[in-house]
Amino acid sequence: MGASDPEVAPWARGGAAGMAGAGAGAGARGGAAAGVEARARDPPPAHRAHPRHPRPAAQPSARRMDGGSGGLGSGDNAPTTEALFVALGAGVTALSHPLLYVKLLIQVGHEPMPPTIGTNVLGRKVLYLPSFFTYAKYIVQVDGKIGLFRGLSPRLMSNALSTVTRGSMKKVFPPDEIEQVSNKDDMKTSLRKVVKETSYEMMMQCVSRMLAHPLHVISMRCMVQFVGREAKYSGVLSSIGKIFKEEGLLGFFVGLIPHLLGDVVFLWGCNLLAHFINAYLVDDSFSQALAIRSYTKFVMGIAVSMLTYPFLLVGDLMAVNNCGLQAGLPPYSPVFKSWIHCWKYLSVQGQLFRGSSLLFRRVSSGSCFALE
Repeated sequence: MGASDPEVAPWARGGAAGMAGAGAGAGARGGAAAGVEARARDPPPAHRAHPRHPRPAAQPSARRMDGGSGGLGSGDNAPTTEALFVALGAGVTALSHPLLYVKLLIQVGHEPMPPTIGTNVLGRKVLYLPSFFTYAKYIVQVDGKIGLFRGLSPRLMSNALSTVTRGSMKKVFPPDEIEQVSNKDDMKTSLRKVVKETSYEMMMQCVSRMLAHPLHVISMRCMVQFVGREAKYSGVLSSIGKIFKEEGLLGFFVGLIPHLLGDVVFLWGCNLLAHFINAYLVDDSFSQALAIRSYTKFVMGIAVSMLTYPFLLVGDLMAVNNCGLQAGLPPYSPVFKSWIHCWKYLSVQGQLFRGSSLLFRRVSSGSCFALE
């Protein structure tokens, strides 16, 4: 997440991912393919009705009567359950914030500590940059322990807004009418159902992302102030005023397009891959078929989140680029004309996956560090 997150987990878009963020989110991207088997069993056959005594019409389900989506979030418990989800999300966001904070500083290219010499598996000497723990310790030395939570407030608000938005959309557009995938469906029917479910998830994810993105931008800018020791963005309300005055309304949505593209690619890639793997590669005659299918979606989420990481990186860099902070100006970063310009620049530099690893960080060949 990046540093997404109504991220999606910070580093896996919540998929993945909580990976943000960030944010922000992995359960929000759940697909249809992971729960195919759990919904595949047909209900027991009903008793045959007597020809003179026709069976009474079926009563509407409880979740249709109360207007909710069933489960914990239905009926009178819906507000309480939504508040519980917001509280749990806030706790996870707060605990994972130092991880996202360090990740963002690495993404913008801030390396305050020199690399160390180590050896790889072949015994050759290589340069390693500080890991997450070393980087976090450095932040504590500079700003204290509270410094690890710089930019947390707007991020909490962003994730809460995203959760509330998704809950409200489920009430306005209930998913009850979406047909569930069954293993008795033929390939064409099951694929149609997966496409319908994924389209519904994509709609919710895109709307919640757009509404929460202004707070995400503020959170990113608050965090990267560590680089130049600035204090331009100190609070949510004052930051809103500064951005609107200097950049206008569009300033709240810089970096939104690559984030949206990453979310869409993640959802479709994860759901369709999991569906085709479960349908074509997992044989029903295999004794562990149900167990394997239950983990397919999880594994695909990790794999697809790695492939979509460049979208997360570009979106976060655009959020802080040319905003008056040192981290978004040369020499840390060129002034990008668009997110495509940023993508091309990172691609030429071989930095499209910068910050994707926080433990074993080798110095790239294009780095300014040299092995003596």
